[in-house]
Amino acid sequence: MRKRWFFIAPLVVVGMVGFAFLFGWVVMQLWNWLLPPLFGWHTLTFWQALALLVLCHILFGRFGPRGFHRQHWRHRMRERWERLTPEERERMRQRWGARCGYGPAASPTPGSPAT
Repeated sequence: MRKRWFFIAPLVVVGMVGFAFLFGWVVMQLWNWLLPPLFGWHTLTFWQALALLVLCHILFGRFGPRGFHRQHWRHRMRERWERLTPEERERMRQRWGARCGYGPAASPTPGSPAT
């Protein structure tokens, strides 16, 4: 078993580096094909495209297993919702509705113009 890992580990590293270079090249080609003619922006070098790809992963990507954070959040919210009593659920729905703009209209305050 140990011998197998000795051969597979370098292949995994080479594959990851290969995919990084491939995606960097694709980002560079797409950027240089679309953005300079459309908006007059500068073209990118390969290393700038690779850095842009890393930056996008940091800003918009997920760290850890794919989708773990979203699924974990949904699971926690579902558990909390199930622990609420029917009265608490109704109050929560009303609060969400008022906050999101689809709840009952607020009564006009004195001195405010009627619509």
